[in-house]
Amino acid sequence: MRSFVIIGHRVKTSSDFNLNDLCASTGRLDILLRCINAAFFLSGDIRRDTEIYLVLLGEPEPPKTVHLVGSELKYLNPDERSTGALIRNALMKEIKNEEIRSTPGIYVSGKNFEELLKDLENQIIYLKETGEDIRREIVYLKEEGEDVRQMDLQNDAVFVLGGQKDLTEDEEEILKKHNAKTVSLGPVKLHASHCITIVNNEMDRRNSKHF
Repeated sequence: MRSFVIIGHRVKTSSDFNLNDLCASTGRLDILLRCINAAFFLSGDIRRDTEIYLVLLGEPEPPKTVHLVGSELKYLNPDERSTGALIRNALMKEIKNEEIRSTPGIYVSGKNFEELLKDLENQIIYLKETGEDIRREIVYLKEEGEDVRQMDLQNDAVFVLGGQKDLTEDEEEILKKHNAKTVSLGPVKLHASHCITIVNNEMDRRNSKHF
């Protein structure tokens, strides 16, 4: 399962927002909705082997983490408004530290960034090539990192990036504690959703017999 973790530093953690004004009324939830589209949508289908975590840190009750699982998703459409409604439904739930289901394939919890990373890193994956069981790899997407085309990456890696803003120094320290690889997608600063599209394409190419 390929995973993306997106931090929305200003995104509202209540359901009290206007679906007709997702930019101004939500602390830029619209940026994270584009990340959802980039993570899942193919031509005529969605990726079943992908998941995304939205770590919301805005007012009034941070943190909240919304988790979308491709293999379980229903009711997901490409337009931002309908996806915004699904996220709003999740934020209406009584939040606990452990995940609770909102709609098929969408879960919400009160986990913070560090707790989430710890959970993901402790997940064990099986490598068919070597027959080994190993922990999942954390990858921090940042312009100053190593060139992605020179890096050996797990297909089941966890890719971490910021939404509207870059990660804070404290968040980068958390990534260091989890031995994250810092990887660059190129010399130009890109939108978060574009980064996800590039990562998916890069990993697709590596897993295809035609490239």
